[in-house]
Amino acid sequence: MKRPIAVTILGGLFIVAGTVGLAYHLRERPLEPQIVLVSAIRVLAIVGGIFLLLGHSWARWLLLVWLGFHVVLSAFHSLSEASAHAALLLLVAYFLFWPPASRYFQSSTSTAGDAGPR
Repeated sequence: MKRPIAVTILGGLFIVAGTVGLAYHLRERPLEPQIVLVSAIRVLAIVGGIFLLLGHSWARWLLLVWLGFHVVLSAFHSLSEASAHAALLLLVAYFLFWPPASRYFQSSTSTAGDAGPR
């Protein structure tokens, strides 16, 4: 099954967001003690985006957890920032679980299982 355009766009956006965030934090704050954790979180976005494009259903959940984590973090900054992240989380969840995307991830799972030895 052909990948829905929403999945392609979201996968690309997570890869870009993770890459840009990783580069920014490593360049601007390389000596901060929490840089390893911050970098790992950015790498998760990149990994999630790549595996989303490859049709792995678990990547949808990884990226939703990643965004949910950002909702919680942004709640410590401001209500408007938390609201924006929450709205983004709902929008991404909608497009990752709407019927065309769900069919795409189900077909990717079933074809992966058919590739084994017989």
